[in-house]
Amino acid sequence: MLVVDGLTCRFGTKAAVDNASFSVAPGTFVGVIGRSGAGKSTLLRMINRLAEPSEGRILFEGVDVTALRGKELRQWRARSAMIFQQFNLVGRLDVLTNVLMGRLAAVPTWRSLVQLWPDQDKAIALSALEQFDMAGIAAQRADQLSGGQQQRVAIARALVQQPDIILADEPIASLDPRNTRIVMDALLRINKHFGITVLCNLHSLDLARTYCDRLIGMASGRIVFDGAPEALTDRIARELYDLEADEVMDTAPEHVPDHIAVPAFGTVAAA
Repeated sequence: MLVVDGLTCRFGTKAAVDNASFSVAPGTFVGVIGRSGAGKSTLLRMINRLAEPSEGRILFEGVDVTALRGKELRQWRARSAMIFQQFNLVGRLDVLTNVLMGRLAAVPTWRSLVQLWPDQDKAIALSALEQFDMAGIAAQRADQLSGGQQQRVAIARALVQQPDIILADEPIASLDPRNTRIVMDALLRINKHFGITVLCNLHSLDLARTYCDRLIGMASGRIVFDGAPEALTDRIARELYDLEADEVMDTAPEHVPDHIAVPAFGTVAAA
């Protein structure tokens, strides 16, 4: 269980996140929604400890995440894998090596520096790429890939961390509709088949309603809605998004995923 208790992050006199409190049960797919600047990214970055809370606590399985330092903090960041809007791949390195970066917490530093990865880790990384139909380009440089391909590589990198939680910060913001569907289906597959909790910041309300079990709505840093997608009426959504409402309510995906293929790499979760 992830518990966020009175979490606040201030930059000067402005509160980017203001007294946020909620809990997330294991294995759920939670969409964090709201207009630009609502505090969604700061919230996820605080959970991963990339941003420091000004007040409040983050608890996971009874452990105070906000108190972690050193090795324990690095281990937490491996357990709460981040997926970023801008992919954060190393363009000059090949796809396989970028995915193997997700294994950094599990191998000695010297091995990663000389790129002497254990065979088991290579097998885990290749299996993850196969799941996303990317194994055939494992040797290709990351900067030669399309945006959708790069984001799938980033998701594979997150998966090989063997995380308890995936924190996806606007993962489809720069993608076209086809790649948006592919990336969201990939996150849903990970959630349903591996039971990995997903917290995903989304600007599109229609995508959030389609893919998420639960929605947390933010406005001006505060949580103003927390409930099932069907409980978020158009009236509430328009109040939440204000002037952006028409933009976020007309981008429904081309399909609703009614079947998720059985994954080909069970060893990733068990290794």
